[in-house]
Amino acid sequence: MLVLTRKRNQSIIIGDNIEITIVDIHGEQVKLGITAPRTIPVHRKEVYEEIQRENLLAAQRATTPPKLENLGDIFKK
Repeated sequence: MLVLTRKRNQSIIIGDNIEITIVDIHGEQVKLGITAPRTIPVHRKEVYEEIQRENLLAAQRATTPPKLENLGDIFKK
């Protein structure tokens, strides 16, 4: 992990097209401004992890065949 010290209104650059700016510091909270191309998703970590969990569950549901005991119910409809 790279650890950098920045002050308000200072930035770091990631690659050629992502800029992270310290917008405000208030107590133990830091507000970050992120400039990135629209093609690069930017999420808080907890949101990203939830998206990954939901994607995994959806993939599991899509690849799980229906139970044979329920097959008759499907054809009755």
